[in-house]
Amino acid sequence: MKDVSFVDFLFVGLAMASLVSTEVSPDCPKLCVCEIRPWFSPSSVYMEVLTVDCNDLGLFNLPERLPLGTQVLLLQTNNVAKIDKSLDYLANITEIDLSQNNLSSISDIHLGNLSQLLSLHMEENWIRELPEQCLADGANLQELYMNHNLISSISPMAFQGLSNLVRLHLNSNKLKILMIGENPVLSIDEMNFRSLSNLRSLVLTRMNLSQLPDNALAGLDNLESISFYDNIFPEVPHSALKNVKNLKFLDLNKNPISRIQRGDFVDMLHLKELGINSMPELVSIDSFALNNLPELTKIEATNNPKLSYIHPNAFYKLPRLETLMLNGNALTALHRITVESLPNLREVSMHSNPIRCDCVVRWMNMNKTNIRFMEPDSLYCVEPPEYEGQHVRQVHFREMMEICLPLISPESMPGHIKAQNGSSVSLHCRAFAEPEPDIYWITPSGTRVLPNTMSHKFYVHPEGTFDIYDVTENEAGVYTCVAHNLVGADLKTVSVEVNGYFPVSTNGSLNVFVKSVGINSILVSWKGPTGTLTPSIKWYSVSDTTHPTTAFTTRVPSDVQVYNLTHLSPATQYRVCVDIRTIHYNHDTKCISVTTDGLKLAAKDTEKWDAALITVFGGFLAVSSLACLLLYASLRNHYIYGNIRKCDSKALLLPAEATGLHSSFFTKLWDSGKGLPSGVEVKATVINVSDNVF
Repeated sequence: MKDVSFVDFLFVGLAMASLVSTEVSPDCPKLCVCEIRPWFSPSSVYMEVLTVDCNDLGLFNLPERLPLGTQVLLLQTNNVAKIDKSLDYLANITEIDLSQNNLSSISDIHLGNLSQLLSLHMEENWIRELPEQCLADGANLQELYMNHNLISSISPMAFQGLSNLVRLHLNSNKLKILMIGENPVLSIDEMNFRSLSNLRSLVLTRMNLSQLPDNALAGLDNLESISFYDNIFPEVPHSALKNVKNLKFLDLNKNPISRIQRGDFVDMLHLKELGINSMPELVSIDSFALNNLPELTKIEATNNPKLSYIHPNAFYKLPRLETLMLNGNALTALHRITVESLPNLREVSMHSNPIRCDCVVRWMNMNKTNIRFMEPDSLYCVEPPEYEGQHVRQVHFREMMEICLPLISPESMPGHIKAQNGSSVSLHCRAFAEPEPDIYWITPSGTRVLPNTMSHKFYVHPEGTFDIYDVTENEAGVYTCVAHNLVGADLKTVSVEVNGYFPVSTNGSLNVFVKSVGINSILVSWKGPTGTLTPSIKWYSVSDTTHPTTAFTTRVPSDVQVYNLTHLSPATQYRVCVDIRTIHYNHDTKCISVTTDGLKLAAKDTEKWDAALITVFGGFLAVSSLACLLLYASLRNHYIYGNIRKCDSKALLLPAEATGLHSSFFTKLWDSGKGLPSGVEVKATVINVSDNVF
């Protein structure tokens, strides 16, 4: 009851006094119903008040006279277009409902000075603008409902005098221009709500809003709930939201926001629930997008058809988050680190996503989490093929690898984009893998653009978004995203057309060359027309008839024109084919036959080394024998046999650091491909060494 105002208590007293004097007023208008009905104040205080119900009577004007004790006046669904006569003789009036009439201008509504009016409903009329001080006589007005009108303009001083307003509903209007001075803008302007310091709830849905200036919401010190449902924001208006210090509920549903970026929701200390559902363009939630939200308990990010990536560190310092709703998206995985960063998480909804059951989701089945998965029977594996159709939580974690290849989501970027001269284009590329993959882009000219490298034309964000600035026809062509880790790489291309122009592949055929041949390898290169997509290389043996032939295929980035085929058999003929395709999906394939070198030279070298090895081994035996004799003589002379038996053999297994040596053993696993790591180094260690006693 702490929110109950003095005004509410005053009206309770007035209502009781009115009930004592009058049960039903004798001067009730014809056809209207006048009776005592229950009523709740804006602060949810219950009382019984005299209600005059004139709904749905086809009235063109207000009744000539209303009972003096009227507190609630209902005039819904009539034909009232103008109110000429003041109602200020109704000293106790607290609510007026003029919804579904023919009102077209606030200036045609003369209600008089109604100092006790708390709620005013004017939904579903034809009102087109809210001029300055249009409702200044309602000094105690707490609720104003203007939904479903034709409002296209709101004066910056429209709400002046409404210092007690706590609810303002403006959804489903045609608000595009708000005036400040003589400067029209296509969004809410700065300080537009400055005078509404007690406003608790603000609904601004379906208003075609595309941006909010930094100070647009300044002055809304007590605002707790705001809805921007079904507008056209391309990004989160985070600067404006920072001014709403006490915001608890934020609805950004159904906006064409493409990325929830780093810092979009940060230091909103009282935010409890966030809705980012049904966003047709949302691709990713980037690292530290939600940061330091100490009271946030629920996130709803559902039914976003392109949402394919949530960065492992997207949610940071959310100590009270309990519910994470992610169903109905294009997510192939939810990273273990994401879940571990939410200490109070109780339930997750991941159903209706194309889950890839590989190492990234392995944590779901390791019985190390107390998280409840909502609707687990609707949580299926889509990939890889061997698990397709199985329930995610029924695939044993031991069947999944601990590391896995990157997988670029097919939903993260389209195959073709049309742009205009001078515009900017953002291409989004996201990939899940373990270890976390690195992403770079290749331009149509073959230039490799790495993350955080900026030029006057290009910039690659750490998460993989590729920005192209001031687009011209020179930027038209095929762009390739490459996501790679130590396991391998994944590629995806997108073509950019500018003003209807797309470069045509230059004339010329594909040529394949053999640069070198070894016992177990073949180095091939190729040259084709420009403007082609990622090449594919296929190879298989053709001389071994005793075993079935296995064909191997790989794709390489468009800037790579050389590839090393390894782990081949000696003296074996191979068929190597290079396939390239254009943006119009025309193929050009060339194949060559190559035979790996035999072992003859290696055998001759072996014979030479055999003699040398025998000589060295003989010398080693002689030296060893002499050393043993000397050691025996030394032990006999110094009588230390007993001490040796007490010596711990572990002292002989000294680490490199203890001996001052810095040599170590390494195993190298080689990958081929330009720009990828040349090798993966794995340090060898000694394990399971048992103790020995002399």
